[in-house]
Amino acid sequence: MEKFATIDYVIFLIYFIVVSGYGYWIYRRQKSASESSKDYFLAEGSLTWWAIGASLIASNISAEQFIGMSGNGFTVGIAVAAYEWIAAIALIIVAVWFIPVYLKNKIFTMPQFLKQRYNETTALIMAIFWLFLYVFVNLTSILYLGALAISNLGGGENFHIIMLALAVFSVIITLGGMKVIGFTDVIQVVVLIIGGLATTYVALTLVSDHFGLGKDALAGFKQLMVDSPKHFNLIVDKPTEQSTQEEINKYLMLPGIGMYLAGIWIVNLNYWGCNQYITQRALGADLKTARTGILFAGFLKLLMPIIVMLPGIAAYVLYKNGALQEEMAPGGNFNADNAYSAILGFLPNGMKGLSLAALTAAIVASLAGKANSIATIFTMDIYNKYMDKNASEKKLIKVGKITIVVSIIVSLLFTWDDLLGIGGAGGFTFIQKYTGFISPGVFAMFLLGMFWKRTTGSAAIAGLITGFVLSVVFNNYAPAWFGHETFLYTAYPNAQGNYEIPFQICMGLAFLFTMIVMVSISLLGPKINPKGLELDRRMFKLEPSVTVMVVVTILLVGALYVKFW
Repeated sequence: MEKFATIDYVIFLIYFIVVSGYGYWIYRRQKSASESSKDYFLAEGSLTWWAIGASLIASNISAEQFIGMSGNGFTVGIAVAAYEWIAAIALIIVAVWFIPVYLKNKIFTMPQFLKQRYNETTALIMAIFWLFLYVFVNLTSILYLGALAISNLGGGENFHIIMLALAVFSVIITLGGMKVIGFTDVIQVVVLIIGGLATTYVALTLVSDHFGLGKDALAGFKQLMVDSPKHFNLIVDKPTEQSTQEEINKYLMLPGIGMYLAGIWIVNLNYWGCNQYITQRALGADLKTARTGILFAGFLKLLMPIIVMLPGIAAYVLYKNGALQEEMAPGGNFNADNAYSAILGFLPNGMKGLSLAALTAAIVASLAGKANSIATIFTMDIYNKYMDKNASEKKLIKVGKITIVVSIIVSLLFTWDDLLGIGGAGGFTFIQKYTGFISPGVFAMFLLGMFWKRTTGSAAIAGLITGFVLSVVFNNYAPAWFGHETFLYTAYPNAQGNYEIPFQICMGLAFLFTMIVMVSISLLGPKINPKGLELDRRMFKLEPSVTVMVVVTILLVGALYVKFW
């Protein structure tokens, strides 16, 4: 792979100066006013709807999407876009029903919600869990994958220097507080989209050129659909006795209609509605601004598969037809996750610098968002509650800044020599493994806590434990204990020859039984629960402009599913 030309360095330097300069300007303006901890952690009342929406996407899209989803596009095709397109519907649900509950009850951390709704034990358990998850799973995987992706783009050199530079850049952005993060994320998203679309354009022109159609992106896209029509089916067919192992592997990853009845909703609603890292952006705004920002993020999610998945399908078609052999299998070791970097290797001078800026924007925005959430939870839910109840606003902000630096340093130490084995598991798999087991219990706890007054604290703890235990059982032991075929599930042989239930189906089953356990325990408790939230129908009433955004999003998602079903 060719290394960067001078123009690439110039483009990247311009990006760095613009983001840093704008962030510093926002920070200086913010310093002129008296700053409270809520201002620092939530940017209370100062983020616009477009800043909220852009920040949600910038924090969501990172190296694991560029690398992992592009690799899934190579393997499975457009079916993986379901994660993004269903997310747009999930964001509607969060905007209409979840956010009003948070804002009415003046919630600004997820543990605070759990304490207010259930009890202090539940809140403390989840605060500690989220801190460990964000530091040892999310920060580490984003740093590792980000440094690896940028290193590969530059010829596979300077991995550790790049990792250190990403960590320092993200700390600089994060120390400015949520307002700096939110507004610099607008620039990050613009760079991410422009750079991502440029890469997709190059990928499609590579396809058209390979098939003798000239350098025509539209012709390249049409050729993808002609050459590999199965890669443009949103629903993966259920395996039969005649199915190949490759077809079974695709179904295990994305189990057809079944995933739309189970896991994909739990993944999305838990991520977008019950996750400090995400909801934090909207918790400092008024209801209309928060809703509009979240729905704007939904529009942007519809665009993301073009940026992060389509290059993977292009790489598949090229590889299948004799191109990208060395890029996809360097040294003879094939890896679908090489799809995105394989395309990047063919970018012309200048565009490579733009793609470097896009990757960096995605990585730094995600690191900054995670670090800010870590600081918020530790400062407000642990330090201020258990260590120094009378801490001044200035001290809370200082503790938050120290927490940011410490969390990044810890993640660097664990990522430097890949102590956690992220490279072996694959970053996308690594994140799914550690978050997926807990998602059913957490989502059930939030869902019933918001909308059913009788849900008790005992039920919440039981639900959390049940969700985790059942996730482990269904994922690792059920086929051996109960057989490969039951009325609840069908298990299939994986690449190693072991039988497994599709992960998304496991999540759905764990969620179903967790809900049953929580409802049963709550029914044994008092009929009137003083901790139940007071809901008012007026909370869920939509402004006409919000209604229009909801309807347009649903119509667009519907059109995409009609086209690619």
